[in-house]
Amino acid sequence: MSYHNYQNFYLYLKIFLAYITCLLGIFIYQSHLISSLLCLEGIILSIFVLCTLVIFNIHFSLSFIILFVLLVFAAYETAVGLALLVIVPNTYELNYGQNLNILQC
Repeated sequence: MSYHNYQNFYLYLKIFLAYITCLLGIFIYQSHLISSLLCLEGIILSIFVLCTLVIFNIHFSLSFIILFVLLVFAAYETAVGLALLVIVPNTYELNYGQNLNILQC
């Protein structure tokens, strides 16, 4: 295999590991809504990047519609997540505001 093939393999491997990491993050932080939403955004981002790379490598320009459909679903998922972020604390009177210290940089 040439150097270019190894480079593509490692790139795909990194994207796949990002996907798996975000998937594990959803299972670990099920009770924290903000952390779960961040992990969902990471999953959508890794799928988008993977689809973009595959489409560019196969040189099939008609499949770019898949990227737009994926972006529409990402926007829909973000809107639903933000709506849940507003509704859940008001409905169930839960306040996980003090638990946000795990998200500090």
